[in-house]
Amino acid sequence: MVREYVHNDLPDMIRIWNEVVEEGIAFPQEEPLDLESGAAFFASQSYVGVAETGGRIVGLYILHPNNVGRCGHICNASYAVSSEARGRHIGEELVLDSLRVGRKLGFRVLQFNAVVESNSHARHLYERLGFKQLGTIPGGFRMKDGHFENICPYYREL
Repeated sequence: MVREYVHNDLPDMIRIWNEVVEEGIAFPQEEPLDLESGAAFFASQSYVGVAETGGRIVGLYILHPNNVGRCGHICNASYAVSSEARGRHIGEELVLDSLRVGRKLGFRVLQFNAVVESNSHARHLYERLGFKQLGTIPGGFRMKDGHFENICPYYREL
């Protein structure tokens, strides 16, 4: 089940977010969140959804405008699934919920700016759900080990 986050979810959300940041292969962020910075970060989003299974938070997404003004109708999202819950279609539930919520909030397009080319699971999911790749940005992502990989922007109309 995916629902809007509440304050009590923050410790689990921060743990999951930091796990993905620490892996260094998908999120551009390098600094982990603590309770204070995490609360501020998640509160600054247009929407934050959490995936809950058996009373435990196993994933989350953030949704916010991708730009301002004349491009403010395009939103952006990031997804994080706990390593112990991967392979159970939690990511798909999160993406589908973000599409629904994005439409409800008045966005017209969901755009991903920096999907790492080697993140085949995410790319296959996005393509299966109707996202289109916009091209490839050579060396657009610096991996944790320091080498650079291509990024593939994606979009889908809501």
